[in-house]
Amino acid sequence: MYEIWLTLNILWELGMTILPWLIAGAVIWVLLMLPALRRSRADWGRNFKLAFWLALAFGIFIFVVTPAWTKASFSDMGYWIDWGNLLMIGVAWAAGAFAFLWPLLTLVRGRGQALA
Repeated sequence: MYEIWLTLNILWELGMTILPWLIAGAVIWVLLMLPALRRSRADWGRNFKLAFWLALAFGIFIFVVTPAWTKASFSDMGYWIDWGNLLMIGVAWAAGAFAFLWPLLTLVRGRGQALA
């Protein structure tokens, strides 16, 4: 239980160090959502599927490369909380990618139009 509490505290502190970036990302997301929601012929359902698969691929990529970016390796992860943290890092990046990809694809792709 201590490891989970420690992880949450670390995430909070990291979030506070990048708070301006988080706020900027939220503002950009809102500015992206407004025109996407106003689009009259938006195909949210079809774009959901593509955004989901692209975000999933991005999350898997982040899962695989994060140990190398942190100068570690998969063999350094000998405890379940390490694997859980790595998995959640990939999930968080995938969720962030999805949050931006879905409205962006809705703006870019018209109804019945292939991705160009």
